[in-house]
Amino acid sequence: MFSSSRRGFLRGLVGIGAAGAFAGCFSIGKSIGDRKIRLAAVGVGGKGYSDWTPMLKTGMAEMVAFCDADRTIYESCIAKAAKDGFGDLSKVPYYSDYRDLLANAGALGIDAMTISTPDHVHAAVAIQAMKQGIHVYVQKPLVRTLWELDYFNKTAKEYGVVVQMGNQGSSLDSMRRCTEVIQSGILGEVKEVHVWTNRAVWPQGTGVANYVKSRGDKGDPVRNGLDWNAWLGPAKDRPFLDKYPKGTKVYDPWKLGENVYHAFTWRGFHDFGAGAFGDMACHTMNLPFRGLELAGVSDAECIKIEQKNDIAYPSKSIVKLTYKARKAKFGQNAGKTLAPVTLFWYDGYDEDKPAKSAMKPSAEIMPKVLATYGEIPNTGCYIIGSEGAVLMRDDYGAKCDIALNADAKFIDVFKHPAAIAVAHAIPLCKAPAAEGGDQKSTVEMKGFAEGHYGEFLRAIKGIGPVYEQTNSRCFSDIEYCIPQMEGILVGCVAQQVEGKHVWDSKSQSFGDAAANALVKPYIRKGFEF
Repeated sequence: MFSSSRRGFLRGLVGIGAAGAFAGCFSIGKSIGDRKIRLAAVGVGGKGYSDWTPMLKTGMAEMVAFCDADRTIYESCIAKAAKDGFGDLSKVPYYSDYRDLLANAGALGIDAMTISTPDHVHAAVAIQAMKQGIHVYVQKPLVRTLWELDYFNKTAKEYGVVVQMGNQGSSLDSMRRCTEVIQSGILGEVKEVHVWTNRAVWPQGTGVANYVKSRGDKGDPVRNGLDWNAWLGPAKDRPFLDKYPKGTKVYDPWKLGENVYHAFTWRGFHDFGAGAFGDMACHTMNLPFRGLELAGVSDAECIKIEQKNDIAYPSKSIVKLTYKARKAKFGQNAGKTLAPVTLFWYDGYDEDKPAKSAMKPSAEIMPKVLATYGEIPNTGCYIIGSEGAVLMRDDYGAKCDIALNADAKFIDVFKHPAAIAVAHAIPLCKAPAAEGGDQKSTVEMKGFAEGHYGEFLRAIKGIGPVYEQTNSRCFSDIEYCIPQMEGILVGCVAQQVEGKHVWDSKSQSFGDAAANALVKPYIRKGFEF
């Protein structure tokens, strides 16, 4: 095994063949050069479509394979791609079972892969792909369980592949700029962070559990075109359930929950997804995690929960995470010991209110936010320091504001005099002339060719800056996304098991048996990885 710095060097240069001399240790060593990257997409529709299409927009990639358990979705996406100007892709090989795709990856000459499936399949596909030297762009959450996270980390390091997690806000200039402003120490000592989201927007809670239990072993006819066995992947076998009958009482604040499992509504199930926490914390915790250099999570406790059950995530929750003291590596605080941080996570909606008010921190915590905006945004994060605070007013970090103690109101991070004085350290994705608050083009989530997607492809080719914070040309490589995901997944365990749970990353275990039972996923025979 190479050291982390050596691995980072190889990941940064793999596109120009730097790993070729180590072919005996790595399965990679493909020299991309000036040719196009041969790309496969696992999960073609929905988020998948907005992952592989922007890669084609860059002009650096070509599609060589598609895989989706639902042929109907695949066919609709191929038709849409033709209308969107990507040409006729109907002759590109298609697979319904990812195992068949992986078995043919060598013959197809796959260099890189987008993985945009339900969460429970991420690790199974990505780990087997990485073992073949395939670079992976994996949608958030990177994996669903802590055991998978550790396995993913070890595999990525062993095979030296390029990894990028799909939290696209990482490539926003405002996110990067606010990260280095926080790392400057401008907020003083930070001990408390609040992060909240307007999810879940799919069914969760006891109504979901009651309906599934009421069906027992009786399923619905599998839809035409759906390979249910492949969709389940490593998860426990169970009958397909199609749609909730009219009048079924389930927590569904946005009324998007017609389907039980597929499509989209799988995320609320423990066996398939990671709930609102796994869905959105990779975005909304991004800024505090980077800016405060949060690393080791020490414990987690769900301090408020509604509709807790053993099948689906709760309708509402507040999770308290504690992050350990650590030595700062970046900015003006480099070398200093940073205080432990308590991070509060909020998810869920109050369905009784007409406005569908999302769970948020209390107004007493952020009076200056109310003075500036008149309300607390429905999603965001609030970082509280001894000398000031930072507010992120969206999911991805496009709207980052700062207020020092002497300020009456919050000011855009690009316009605050004290923030402007902080030296630039993290390379930005856009020219400096584009700075300044309203960055609609870079926050576009339907697929922008610059930013996150292009960065992944350029890293494979060995193009672009090597980020000091990740030892890689990807800003959401494993140096970053593994420790961030660890805290999120520890929080997901706390949502399922009552009490305070102490996590030991070194031994990969909790201090209690009930929590430890959730560390490793069930892996169905025939889907081992």
